[in-house]
Amino acid sequence: MSYIEGFVAAVPRTQKDAYRKHAKEAVPYFKKLGATRVVETWGDDVPAGTITDFKGAVKARPDEEIVFSWIEYPDKPTRDKAKEHMMNDPEAHMTDMPFDGQRMIFAGFEPVIDERPDAARKAKPGYVDGCLTPVPAHSKSKYVESERQRAALLKECGATRVVDAWGDDVPDGTVTDYKGAVKAKPDEEVVYSWIEWPSKKVRDKGWEKAMKDPRMQPDALPFDGKRMMFGGFAPMLDL
Repeated sequence: MSYIEGFVAAVPRTQKDAYRKHAKEAVPYFKKLGATRVVETWGDDVPAGTITDFKGAVKARPDEEIVFSWIEYPDKPTRDKAKEHMMNDPEAHMTDMPFDGQRMIFAGFEPVIDERPDAARKAKPGYVDGCLTPVPAHSKSKYVESERQRAALLKECGATRVVDAWGDDVPDGTVTDYKGAVKAKPDEEVVYSWIEWPSKKVRDKGWEKAMKDPRMQPDALPFDGKRMMFGGFAPMLDL
């Protein structure tokens, strides 16, 4: 089963091109360690929340935008070996970065849902919805069941891929971290998820259609939706 390394960072808007260049130059390194895909997306429709949101998750400043990105590995052992290598490789400890790395949050996640139509398996997205959700550990099966139904609906509405990945290696941070981002309780895990769409236009129409469908309005959610955060992101690197 594949494995996901998920990241959220705050990047100065003036450094967008520098960040893209920085990320692109790092791709060969990750591929050498076994990564199968590296995706970087730039905040486009990232709303402010009342309890949690992406900007608060990384303590974003007014001049900064949110980057939602992930690295896909073929399995957890490959990712763990890559992580160990990077921890001991001076080349991996870059100091000249176009953003504040101390506020970046990252963790390892195991996919529990990875749904996409066969026709879209090699398609690159034109737009991405990203989401972080705190879910009680004992509600994992209920969460997966409800999200499978949602994924089926979103594919009907034009989504080309729906991924939900369960927190597996989620470290505590000194400045920011995933648990703090969603104000996770001791019995909760963090879910990192995203939806791929062909374009922003298809995404907007897809959500309009989905929100009118009764399947999008379950009687009860297996998590606290008030602490879930979400946003729309434009891909700027997908290799």
